[in-house]
Amino acid sequence: MESSVKLLVFLSCLGAAAPLCQISPASSNLVGSVTRQLLEWMERRSPSELNPSIYVGLRLSNQPSRDQDDLYLNSLMVHYQLAFINLAADHQHEPSMGQLALYLLAMRSGCKDIGTRKGNVLVTQLKHYLEEEKHRIGHEHKGHPLTSYYQYSLAILALCVHDKKVPGHVVEKLLHAAEHDVFLHRSQYSVDTAAMASLAFSCLQASGLNPGLEPWISRALKHVRDKILQEETPEGYFGNIYSSPLALQALMEAPSPESELACLRAGNALMKGLEEGAFQNPIPLSQLLPILHQRTYLSLMQLDCNDERGLLEADITTIPLTRKPQNIEVRLRVQIDPQFRFLHDQQYLVPEGATLQDVLIKAQEEGWFTYETETTLSGPLVTSVMGISPGERQYWQLLQAPDTPLLQGIADYRPQDGETILLSLASW
Repeated sequence: MESSVKLLVFLSCLGAAAPLCQISPASSNLVGSVTRQLLEWMERRSPSELNPSIYVGLRLSNQPSRDQDDLYLNSLMVHYQLAFINLAADHQHEPSMGQLALYLLAMRSGCKDIGTRKGNVLVTQLKHYLEEEKHRIGHEHKGHPLTSYYQYSLAILALCVHDKKVPGHVVEKLLHAAEHDVFLHRSQYSVDTAAMASLAFSCLQASGLNPGLEPWISRALKHVRDKILQEETPEGYFGNIYSSPLALQALMEAPSPESELACLRAGNALMKGLEEGAFQNPIPLSQLLPILHQRTYLSLMQLDCNDERGLLEADITTIPLTRKPQNIEVRLRVQIDPQFRFLHDQQYLVPEGATLQDVLIKAQEEGWFTYETETTLSGPLVTSVMGISPGERQYWQLLQAPDTPLLQGIADYRPQDGETILLSLASW
């Protein structure tokens, strides 16, 4: 990082206009590794695994368009159009506001016109979602979105990227939330939400779709940017490793002198995390790949649909297995109240490298433990444990005992030998 800082100082002495938020160039091997990980995810086309974020991330890289891209986009189009048009009466399987917003970003990434009858239906549906969320927040801003301010921001961004005007009263709810620091995730400030809101504000500012709100947008944009910078960790992350890619996108679009060195530190920390194999989930990977090419979601506004991008020549370096995996011991505990005894407390033997989901499956197979999940774009989400479903504003929290929250989901987190995992019913 020291050499990168010296380079910026040298450029400033020469009078060169260096970007205020940039990261050190990643090696071609590292960029190629991220790309190929996402291409592997693109091979999965079952309805439950289709993920527009993967397509967007790849299209915002230097990965050239190929037949695989077209097949994936066609699969997305069939899935989402059926869900919202032909199967409109089946609300149980209707994609969420965030999923629809990501799909519209994918349509823009693939240079698909949404000015058609079917496209207009989807735009209208997304605006309807936003209106519903606005009413839940209420006139005095005492309520909460049914989904989250992250999805609220993503929906505004998707409409803005397509140059679709968002009503001022809908934008005002997000502006108020930004300035009053209500972007919380389980009592902690959510860098992911702040970053997505910042991207939405930057898009609105660039598009000029809400000129009457321009002073408020500028003020909120600066406030959110400062909050993101305040969340920098000693390791250099913004919030944590998985929120940092989106935070860097936001800072690239709303740069300041204060963010210059913080961006370099975050970039170096992310490269280290990549080298150590920290990224296994497609969502943060698809948000990371664009910044490795100095692009963001707002780059879709200037997307050149006639651009044939160059090939990435890097390959993933495969590491051969040198020994047979050993079994490890993981303790699984379930708790609904710290004052009560554990509902479940048992140790399990699983293969080394097993995920937390593997542990839960093993526990369920051996009896006395049950759990249920629902499919999300980020992977399976625990919705019930031991027959207990969370109430309103409750959730099943995943902890490394006694009180360290897990940053990854059950399909990505890999417990270590002797570790105790606690599933705790928590409120937010």
